[in-house]
Amino acid sequence: MNRPALRENLSAYLFLSPWFIGLLVLSLGPMAVSLYLSLTDYTMLQSPDWTGFENYRRMGSDPRFVKALQVTLTYVFLGVPLQLITAFSLALFLNRGMKGLNLFRAIYYIPSILGPSVAVAILWRQVFGYEGIVNGFLAIFGLEPRSWVGDPSTALYTLILLLVWQFGSPMIIFLAGLRQIPAELYEAASIDGAGVFSRFFHITLPSITPIILFNLIMQIINAFQAFTPAYIVGGGQGGAMDSTLFYTLYLYIKAFTEFHMGYASALAWVLLVICGVFIWLLFLSSRKWVHYES
Repeated sequence: MNRPALRENLSAYLFLSPWFIGLLVLSLGPMAVSLYLSLTDYTMLQSPDWTGFENYRRMGSDPRFVKALQVTLTYVFLGVPLQLITAFSLALFLNRGMKGLNLFRAIYYIPSILGPSVAVAILWRQVFGYEGIVNGFLAIFGLEPRSWVGDPSTALYTLILLLVWQFGSPMIIFLAGLRQIPAELYEAASIDGAGVFSRFFHITLPSITPIILFNLIMQIINAFQAFTPAYIVGGGQGGAMDSTLFYTLYLYIKAFTEFHMGYASALAWVLLVICGVFIWLLFLSSRKWVHYES
């Protein structure tokens, strides 16, 4: 390698060095420490005591772990499809070239900008509380008020509704994908006599399947990592009868309330494996339903 090429490569690595340092110090390093701690009994008050896979074996007999997994899977399997259906439906509506499109797009995107913040979670708790807007509306029809976030049978569904409400980000991505579908395809289909539903199922839906896959992956990962709404609504302990005990919330309780850092690290690695399995299954199934232009 000549000197100019060597100097150019060294310059490139020099500019990339902050990223490499961040990867090692802030990502790979903590991950390695977490993996080690998951194989120990560590309470932050004493040195880690090596226990092998004992923390992973404990999960099978831990009822709160099973409950947290059940609540989180319900949240993911119900919330993510409903959110994406809402986002896709509104993207189809906004793709019609209506007047004031930019204004409507901005309004629909506001919930995603606010995100799952503490302020939004507190507002949501107030809306579905005993004296909230929902009960005020139902009182018009003579219905008795109830605490939707305090009732174990409905608390989780209020959080699922919050997830669906934050549809702005996938909606914008769907809208961008719909704008990339060639208009010639619709014109040719119309000339051949294809109706609205035929054009949707034979042109729009197949063309948008890569975007659906992308949004599915991103929203599933985000849903598994959801923490703030469950922490605020459930008062930091998972709500009545652990009805809002998300997996991440249980991990937080074990790590920073009970100080079982070794067990919490094992929970984190199990969550990583669960997310990895779901994403792998999505990619595996995508061969049958995702259609690429090539």
